[in-house]
Amino acid sequence: MSMDILAVEHLTKRFGENPAVVNDVTFSVAQGSVFAFLGPNGAGKSTTLKMLTTLLRPTSGTIRVAGYDPAIHPDAVRRAFGIVFQDPSLDDDLTALENLEFHGILYGVPKDTRRARIQELLVLVDLADRKRGLVREFSGGMKRRLEIARGLLHHPQILFLDEPTLGLDPQARNHLWGHVRNLNRNEGVTVFFTTHYMEEADNIAERIAIIDHGRIVAEGSGQELKDKTATDSLEGAFLALTGNTLREEAGGSVDRLRQARQLWGGRRR
Repeated sequence: MSMDILAVEHLTKRFGENPAVVNDVTFSVAQGSVFAFLGPNGAGKSTTLKMLTTLLRPTSGTIRVAGYDPAIHPDAVRRAFGIVFQDPSLDDDLTALENLEFHGILYGVPKDTRRARIQELLVLVDLADRKRGLVREFSGGMKRRLEIARGLLHHPQILFLDEPTLGLDPQARNHLWGHVRNLNRNEGVTVFFTTHYMEEADNIAERIAIIDHGRIVAEGSGQELKDKTATDSLEGAFLALTGNTLREEAGGSVDRLRQARQLWGGRRR
């Protein structure tokens, strides 16, 4: 029986006197699994992800990432996960190799280990022949693959992917998910991802949790969610569970870049 790499119990987040953005959320993710976390804009998905990755402190409830509480042991939690933000956070003026070197230094990966790991990851994401190329010259798909390599550099136990295929063409999306499947199988990395592409979640995730209005409204495999809602697609199940109302998008590019600086800046010595 698999152990849980991520355990969330009665998680709640309020900002001031406003209603809870995340309201009594409980779920778990088995080690070595692929888990999708879905929800409309403004449903509490991003706020939950920020709490899981040490960027926000919960109002109440508990989180355990690889056995550690992000509020008490943030450095241990950060060592346990890698993350790919929705918006690009690479340095376009550096080469692929330099971006990875810089990240490894921030995480304190020893030089010899770092160099060997970088070469291994560049091969894994099919960028070994472009390692000395400037990132500004990379396609969107290449940048995403480099960000995944960066997220894996310190041997994390869980990889968080925040809408990693947003803006990519279908070929690039398929190629990227092929790499994610391989790293899950070959390295045993747990994958936790968000997406608005329902077919991705249905095809790739072993379990799916749907959050709306700050609460988990359903959880299960794609087929279980379709059976529960008597629909023939995950998109149909999603709409049945969350409705058809358009939501405003919370946050933005500037906010996510600030998150990246907060997360990785904390690793500087």
